[in-house]
Amino acid sequence: MQNFISPIIAVVLGFLLVLVFKPKHNKNLKLLLAFSGAFLLSITVFHFLPEVYKSVDKPIGVFIMAGILLQIILEFFSKGAEHGHVHIDKNSSIFPWLLFVSLSIHSVLEGIPIDAHDHLIYGIIIHKLPVAIILSTFFLTSKLSLNKSILFLLLFAIMTPFGVFLSTEFAFFKDYYYEVSALVIGVFLHISTTILFESSEGHKFNLAKLSTIVLGIVVAYLI
Repeated sequence: MQNFISPIIAVVLGFLLVLVFKPKHNKNLKLLLAFSGAFLLSITVFHFLPEVYKSVDKPIGVFIMAGILLQIILEFFSKGAEHGHVHIDKNSSIFPWLLFVSLSIHSVLEGIPIDAHDHLIYGIIIHKLPVAIILSTFFLTSKLSLNKSILFLLLFAIMTPFGVFLSTEFAFFKDYYYEVSALVIGVFLHISTTILFESSEGHKFNLAKLSTIVLGIVVAYLI
């Protein structure tokens, strides 16, 4: 049940934080993004990646690279919202379908391996929280109606649990577990490394960001 509820709570919490506190400075958010990138990358490397390479008779590397390529394609439509950027017209009141579809595909994919990996849910939660804050901040300052904004965030929130549902109810995801997992690893590797390299202006890490990244790695190793 935790795997279904936790991603939804992370998105709702992000929306409530923006609604209540209306953050105007993004310094702390950048630190949270840096932590989430380091944590997700470390969870992938420490716990997720070694398992898929147990299946040495399958071209796992091909699927990992396919996942990286898939995420690059998704970001062509989402404009990088998965790692902290929202580049759509604030003055538009039209529901951002391209952003929604690309984020939904990403979210469904990240939900598929959660049920088989106890630690992965923590990486997803920490990844979703800053993304939800960024999306909420954008929507609440745009001309998109509040109802449409809430609908977007609610649908976005349930996509990861939907991925968990698919993995537990459909035999396809069990039969091709390693291939799908490797695809998701590619997605995670691209997302997390992009967050780390973009978490500092000019690609320079100051002491606070460096400490945050190290903390993310250590926490992921210890759990």
